[in-house]
Amino acid sequence: MAKVVVLGAGVSGHTAALTLKRKLEAKHEIIVVSPNSKYQWIPSNIWVGIGRMKSKEVTFELAPVYKKKHIQFHQAKAVSIHPEGDTSSDESFISIEYTSKEQSGQTEKISYDYLINATGPKLNFSATEGLSPEEGHCNSVCTFGHAEKTWENLQQVFKKMESGEKQTIVIGTGHAMATCQGAAFEYVLNIAFEIRKRKLESFCDLIWLTNEYEVGDFGMGGAFVKRNGYITSTTVFAESILAEYGIRWIKRAGVSKLDGKKIYFDNLEGESHEIAYDFSMLIPSFSGVGLKTYDKSGEDITNTVFAPNGFMKVDADYTAKPYEEWDAEDWPSIYQNPTYNNMYAAGIAFAPPHAISKPMKSKTGKMISPTPPRTGMPSGVIGKVVALNIADRITNQSKEHKHRASMAKMGAACVVSAGFGMGKGMAATMTVFPIVQNWKKYPRWGRDLGYTVGEAGLAGHWIKLLLHYLFLYKAKAKPFWWLIPE
Repeated sequence: MAKVVVLGAGVSGHTAALTLKRKLEAKHEIIVVSPNSKYQWIPSNIWVGIGRMKSKEVTFELAPVYKKKHIQFHQAKAVSIHPEGDTSSDESFISIEYTSKEQSGQTEKISYDYLINATGPKLNFSATEGLSPEEGHCNSVCTFGHAEKTWENLQQVFKKMESGEKQTIVIGTGHAMATCQGAAFEYVLNIAFEIRKRKLESFCDLIWLTNEYEVGDFGMGGAFVKRNGYITSTTVFAESILAEYGIRWIKRAGVSKLDGKKIYFDNLEGESHEIAYDFSMLIPSFSGVGLKTYDKSGEDITNTVFAPNGFMKVDADYTAKPYEEWDAEDWPSIYQNPTYNNMYAAGIAFAPPHAISKPMKSKTGKMISPTPPRTGMPSGVIGKVVALNIADRITNQSKEHKHRASMAKMGAACVVSAGFGMGKGMAATMTVFPIVQNWKKYPRWGRDLGYTVGEAGLAGHWIKLLLHYLFLYKAKAKPFWWLIPE
């Protein structure tokens, strides 16, 4: 009998756990450890933050699903990994601390034969002064709880505009090296839609503030897409949508501080600027969750297993080299830790070898450049591939990894809603293949334009809404859930 422990129950971890249970015989043990009692479909937090959905529509309790599937569930956070065991045993184990009300503070050791680190990121609000929603200077849609509070605050802003008071709303990235520009971009479009619907355009200055070198970079170096038979850049694609919605933009900005009245940022020219604002929603930087790792003697080997940003090292080429020497082959494909071959990292938890966008540094030496996005579709695919390879190792005693999912050989689809309503909603739909540019294979564009396309319209909104219900159906492990692709 084999025991597989999955850390995290987000898109990647949950997908991995369900896939393992489906592929392995009942005698094998699947254990999920997550500090959260609920699964949340994060892409729809945008709609919670704009008042178009309630939290209960984007979440569900994990325990009943895992009970139904005979998967053990511990509502707890992993504190440390002991891949060699300790002085009393050679058995690999993790230490956890329970987070549920009933067991809060209690600790336990859980042994494993295989470990999947799918913890996702730590929302590193503290990296930017005044960015945390708890301080009251900025809002967030990163969790459903944050999104609920954000909607409450946004309604107050709408009321002020309705009474004739002009408001400045700033949406974007809250750190010089933040990622997830797509989520913030989607949110600013939804706010613009609601302002237009209420006929409040003359009472609002709506600003897109981003660390991207060009709007539409999205942390993947931008792209060239086919649109209506023509080839255009994602910069033109994104700027045209912003302009259509009356949103002005500020790019190449590294936010350093918010104080409730002003947002302070530097740009690539080395200049310092500030914006007076009434409402903001800025995405924080991400880091690893802070898992410690110890060898058999108890010595801290965290720096061996994890990269400096706290994400787990996998089968990537982490050699420091200039941008011009970056290669598609630098990216991992099986997500196996090079030090301990029974440990894997899936989704955001793995350490990328480098950025996808060309790194940019200001004249004063400050990095202002997006880090690689790994959310949504890539996370689900990686979680599934890791689970399939572990299932093969257990079932067939195979050391070969037949299933691979390099982001340099993987496509992704993104649907960015720009309003909500069956008759009036809109969305920008974009597919990119591959996610990481492969200049050797596609020397002109870096990507295959046959599969890299972009369109905007009402149909995209219907697709976004359909995907919301399909992926929640899949996550709840309803009948034939595995037929729905990642």
